[in-house]
Amino acid sequence: MTHQITLDTDWDHLYIDGSWTASAGDESITVTDPSTRDPVAEVPAGVTADVDAAYEAAAAAQPAWAAQPPARRAQAIRDLIDTIEANREAIVDLLAREAGGARVMGETSVELTLDQAREAVTYPNRAAGEHRESNIPGKEHRIERVPKGVVTAISPWNFPLNLSMRAVAPAIALGNTVVLKPATNTPIVGGLLFGALADAAGLPDGVLNVVTGRGSEIGDAVAGHSQSDAVAFTGSTAVGRRVASIAAENLAVQAMELGGNNAHVVTADADLEAAIDSAVFGSFVHQGQVCISINRHVVHEDVYDAYVDALVERVEALPVGSAHDPDTVVGPIIDEAQRDAMLGYVEETVAAGATLETGGGTVSLVDVDDSLVVEPTVLSDVTNDMPAACNEHFGPIAPVLPFADIDEAVAIANDTPYGLSGSVHAGDLDTALDIADRLETGHVHINDQPVNDEAHVPFSGTNASGMGGYNSEIILRELTETKWISIQREDREYPF
Repeated sequence: MTHQITLDTDWDHLYIDGSWTASAGDESITVTDPSTRDPVAEVPAGVTADVDAAYEAAAAAQPAWAAQPPARRAQAIRDLIDTIEANREAIVDLLAREAGGARVMGETSVELTLDQAREAVTYPNRAAGEHRESNIPGKEHRIERVPKGVVTAISPWNFPLNLSMRAVAPAIALGNTVVLKPATNTPIVGGLLFGALADAAGLPDGVLNVVTGRGSEIGDAVAGHSQSDAVAFTGSTAVGRRVASIAAENLAVQAMELGGNNAHVVTADADLEAAIDSAVFGSFVHQGQVCISINRHVVHEDVYDAYVDALVERVEALPVGSAHDPDTVVGPIIDEAQRDAMLGYVEETVAAGATLETGGGTVSLVDVDDSLVVEPTVLSDVTNDMPAACNEHFGPIAPVLPFADIDEAVAIANDTPYGLSGSVHAGDLDTALDIADRLETGHVHINDQPVNDEAHVPFSGTNASGMGGYNSEIILRELTETKWISIQREDREYPF
């Protein structure tokens, strides 16, 4: 059975050991379009027996795959790239219909996915060993880099395509096999789609396996499986802590990208127009459902009012509506639970003394009951302890916080358990660099906004934003092990 890359295809089988396989359970999960609220597909609600079958297939296939020459593994990734490029429009449509991604999000997701895959093509020849001299006469040391084995990839619903690929492609390129568990909201584009890509690319049986299912039912079985050697997880800090603790019981290596509460710092002498341009994108791309989006705008009091006024003007002009409208910039939230949580933060923040400048409700859509589209929202007079500022609101919400001097700006930005991303706009580069150096985050972007990801640049967070990392040399180290082989070429003298 082959799969066309479209939601109109039946996605009612798991992808295990190179075959589309019926689940051992008899339940399914309904996939709902966030724009229309209509059901669009049914996928299997996998059970523990399916998880075991996926790991058995991956473990059985791994030695032969690791033994393939680097050129073969690199070619497998090139074949994945070709398949994605050939189906670009269909994948963008999938992202709209399953993840609620407006066109700009869909196109960006595909580009980021291709970037991850192209970087992974280089990994087979970069996983080089070393040669070192010994303190013992006649001995030499070889340090080889070998695959971890079976890699578990647990991907999120917000950017399911590229955040799956950044684990899957490096793992396969480095000689590992993979079990992929996508988020319940996006089981196709974050999971079963990869089975279709593997089929089209001709990956050997068992190299990539996909199990869909509810995290509450199979999440622990996936995260803590005895045949899992590494776990790559992207998601909330709360869930990540549980995944990490379960994986640690199995002594599996963990690459964890978790939550964020990212600050966009704007000084009094910053280019206000450039800061606003960055702010609008950094807060509202994909409805703010981005772990590295702007969660707080930290703005000098001298330009605070002008910043708020300009931000409101730009925000009120954003095209809002269905993800199926090509002009839409701000589309629907993934589900009602997320929507209600973020609107709750807004209400609580206003009750605590903030001013609602614009937004704060939902946008009605024709023929849609209970719309998931949240109005782009700007809040002023916000302090760091208010709910929309101290929580990762994960929505199209821009709380604006004032500061009096650089020390206060840094203190506000760092007053969070998270440390993922951030951005700075200042009148001169030295000031911006000083602020960037003092921000306790994994990455900071000057004269820009926090939503940046390039596969050849290390990506990691600090504190409650995770451990380990992705991209470049980081993921190469995470998904391989070093093996020390020494050779004694001359007779060695021992003390007894």
